[in-house]
Amino acid sequence: MIHRHLRSKLDSLLNNSPAVVLLGPRQIGKTTLALEIAEARGGVYRDLENPRDLDQVRDIVLFSDQFPDRLIILDEVQRVPEIFAPLRGVIDARRRAGQRTGQFLFLGSASLALLGQTSESLAGRVAYAELSGIDVRELAEDRQPGTNADTLWVRGGYPDSLMASSADASLQWRLDIIRSYLERDVPQFGFRVPAETLRRFWTMLAHSQGGLLNASALAEGLGISGQSAGRYLDILVDLLLVRRLEPWHSNVGKRLVKSPKIYIRDSGLLHALLSIPSREALFGHPVIGTSWEGFVIENLLSASPAGWQASFYRTQAGAEIDLLFVRGGQPHMAIEIKRASAPRPEKGFHIACDDLGIEHRHIVYPGPQTYLLSGGKTQVSPLLDLMKALPGADPGTA
Repeated sequence: MIHRHLRSKLDSLLNNSPAVVLLGPRQIGKTTLALEIAEARGGVYRDLENPRDLDQVRDIVLFSDQFPDRLIILDEVQRVPEIFAPLRGVIDARRRAGQRTGQFLFLGSASLALLGQTSESLAGRVAYAELSGIDVRELAEDRQPGTNADTLWVRGGYPDSLMASSADASLQWRLDIIRSYLERDVPQFGFRVPAETLRRFWTMLAHSQGGLLNASALAEGLGISGQSAGRYLDILVDLLLVRRLEPWHSNVGKRLVKSPKIYIRDSGLLHALLSIPSREALFGHPVIGTSWEGFVIENLLSASPAGWQASFYRTQAGAEIDLLFVRGGQPHMAIEIKRASAPRPEKGFHIACDDLGIEHRHIVYPGPQTYLLSGGKTQVSPLLDLMKALPGADPGTA
């Protein structure tokens, strides 16, 4: 089993907060992580997709009274949003009884619905964490036989896909989970969208990986309204399957691009949607550059320090930064992503960095060495090296 860096962060949050919400797509490894924590802390685990467990937990006050002083872990908690209102009283009662922290760990597969419930009902009593796919650091530290960074890129970060016995088995697993999302999960969350229509929309997003959102073109391609296209995108973002990377807006006297960029978050799902079965097929596909870009972005975000915000920067004149980290409200680090053995930054990258006054300039590439370009302003790094070099990028804060 691959050790997840988020484990240390979850332990820290549980040691300092009464309740913690762990978000992440289905099958990404939340339950495995929660069971580890339950074993280490003597916690009580219930899966709310199991009818018997669901019946036990519906009266959360009574259920909590059965397990005083123990961590209670509830999986797929968005299935019973009505429990959040009485939870405030339960948490406060436990606090008065001496259990101030580590009372509840909630696991959820949808962001907006779950966060809306907890933020309204448990304000000041809950902390949040998100589990993404297995990343390059975790894979490098675990050294699973038969896997490397390219395997991770092609198959994606879902554990069952990454560790499948063959490329064909991995692809089939990803096709099955795509079907499961469309036929089971989307309706379960209350979204009324024809499965085939949403699949076509999802595939259209895959074909435009890393491009600016053009909702009208997507709507026209599906024969739906722009409002419906926006709703479909919201669904996939809410299910943590698509990233909407917002542009950085700054008063720099430039005409800036204002549309977000869209990425399929897991590279393995991207390749499955595009019917790319293998590394060899990917290397001959037009999506290779933007697939690599999305893969790098997701890995860097998994390692970025708390409080850093991610965006991109682009002017109408062509100055561009692929990934911009903002710290304390100010642009801090600029990253250009290149799929080349000897990468050189575009002129627009330096112009954009000068516009924003950024000193920390990086290029991520697939090569093995870290080095400075002539002039000393820009560092070229393999993805793993830059992830390790980010402030606080250790198991305790990743």
